[in-house]
Amino acid sequence: MSTDRLAGLTSWNADWSGLRVAVLGLSMTGFSVADTLAELGADVLVLSESAEEEYERLLPVIGARLELGSLAEVPSALVEFDPEVVIASPGFSPSHPLIRWAQDSGVAIWGDVELAWRVRDKVVRADGTPADWVLITGTNGKTTTTQLTATLLVAGGLRAAPCGNIGVPVLDAVRDPAGFDVLVVELSSHQLWYLGQSSAEGELFPHASVCLNLADDHLVWHGSAQAYRDAKAVVYRNTRVACVYNKADEATRRMVEEAEVVEGARAIGFDLGIPGPSDLGVVEGLLVDRAFLDDRSRSALELTTVADLDAVGLAAPHIVQNILAASALARSLGVEPEAIHTALQSFRLDPHRIQVVARHRGITWVDDSKATNPHAAASSLRAYPGAVWVLGGDLKGVDISDLVAEVGTTARAAVVIGVERSTVVTAFQRHAPGVPVFEVDAGETGQVMNRVVEIAAGIVDDEGTVLLAPAAASFDQFSGYAERGHRFAEAVRDWIDRGSADDTGIPPSAL
Repeated sequence: MSTDRLAGLTSWNADWSGLRVAVLGLSMTGFSVADTLAELGADVLVLSESAEEEYERLLPVIGARLELGSLAEVPSALVEFDPEVVIASPGFSPSHPLIRWAQDSGVAIWGDVELAWRVRDKVVRADGTPADWVLITGTNGKTTTTQLTATLLVAGGLRAAPCGNIGVPVLDAVRDPAGFDVLVVELSSHQLWYLGQSSAEGELFPHASVCLNLADDHLVWHGSAQAYRDAKAVVYRNTRVACVYNKADEATRRMVEEAEVVEGARAIGFDLGIPGPSDLGVVEGLLVDRAFLDDRSRSALELTTVADLDAVGLAAPHIVQNILAASALARSLGVEPEAIHTALQSFRLDPHRIQVVARHRGITWVDDSKATNPHAAASSLRAYPGAVWVLGGDLKGVDISDLVAEVGTTARAAVVIGVERSTVVTAFQRHAPGVPVFEVDAGETGQVMNRVVEIAAGIVDDEGTVLLAPAAASFDQFSGYAERGHRFAEAVRDWIDRGSADDTGIPPSAL
């Protein structure tokens, strides 16, 4: 009976009343799930090891119950509740005791994205249909491409919202009373794993989808590189119009080839080379579309130029790739090339994404703290060959040897941070022995970046670049990549102030 009932829950207007749902985790995502289900009339039990005061206060107001405590073992409250559905926040890995319990008990396991898809008709367009969905994933570049795509769609006259892993829960976008034409949904590999558990009734049918690239990441969470790859591949399932893939990344092409899609869906490639028919690419400094026009075999549409992108700080090769992917998604929804060109002139990258924080005495200081894995760091170093490379931190189980062998030899020097630095240092000794390596052993978080800047400034005593591209997570020393990048920029400014004070006796902050 429970299975039959779940199969019918594919609309906001279905009968959700009394459905027993256990929500795991009380972050922003967990609260959006609980709030949605409470509004639908479900019986909601939230289980979490901790909770922000605001969420803890609001749960009883919306009619949900909260159980706080250790989740290392299955709580008796969960067993007694006997849920019909478990909806987990993305942090709960497949090996977590509560996920295993749900699987062994035959309880349906959803993520917040599946719930959002099932109730996507809460707010509909003028023609009575819900918003189209565009799905974006990849090891790197997801957030930038999601923001770009939403920006291009809005420039083309569509009501579009970026949501999902970007920081706005999909359920919040679905329930926005203003309504949208398109939801641009950034999906992590964690969210995609949960989508992979969906029954047929809960599967998504996106208008378009893209996996930007694939490199080892989150291996501890998934258990293996193959499991991580398989989760990413879910993004293409049931795509209706355009499967966008990276021609320079063989793994994404294979994902498209293997995907079960709606008949008529097209494979649209992108890379930095000359595009073939049904591709987007670069020809003599022009970004062009050969996919979304009638005469694809002989013609191309200009979208923008590399020179125009360079003028607004968007010409790094991996950013150009993101722009091509976003343009393909936008073009699949009818956005005209002129609108794309205009929108790109005012688009700016987020902080901590190849952000130039200062130029002083011939040294360019670049904050790419968001490069939290080897693939992202490699892209950064290719954009700044010969830089003094600041790297290290929590490697998340990823072997850094290939990264050092591939691009580490192009660095002028390496400045290694992190609580555990030996793995990185050993990789340079083995694969890039000619690159000088300096370790930062500052014990306190507040001193790490000051020492980094002192060392780097001593290496670059004339003209050059210092690049923070850690290839690792930050939680061993910082609260997140944002704090890591902020402290780097702050240390650079302090160094500039001290140097200017030596020159003039008056630091810039006093002028």
